[in-house]
Amino acid sequence: MTVALSFVLRAYAGALAIDVPASKWMLINTLLLALFLSFGKRRHELIFLDAEATAHRRILSRYSPYLLDQLIGVTTASVVVMYMLYSFSPEVSEKLGTENLFLTIPFVVYGVFRYLYLIHKEEQGGSPTRVLITDKPILITVLLWILTVLAVLYWG
Repeated sequence: MTVALSFVLRAYAGALAIDVPASKWMLINTLLLALFLSFGKRRHELIFLDAEATAHRRILSRYSPYLLDQLIGVTTASVVVMYMLYSFSPEVSEKLGTENLFLTIPFVVYGVFRYLYLIHKEEQGGSPTRVLITDKPILITVLLWILTVLAVLYWG
């Protein structure tokens, strides 16, 4: 929670810095996505470092792969559902001037599931940034998401 809350504080500070109201949707989605990524990173550390894990980060003694898998499962569902609620929100539709943001949902679902696959099958949960810039399917998904958002905002 500490790591995730620090990301929420950064997002909030960024909104303050550019004098934009911090959206509750942004703060909630930031929290959930940061939790998802943090649990994946902790899982990677625990498995990759094995017996040395607690020497690397003492808090890892309080986790087990099973617990982290459960937490990842809960946050995976939460991230996807919260993004769906965001995309269908009347408040967001009114603010953005479109009701078509839901067209971006498949990209978010695929991106989250792809990352979940990389965590569990490819043992790549250690660096979300590295995954984002090196995994071609995720890069393509992010690009398609951006193009869809632009299309929805400017032509939809």
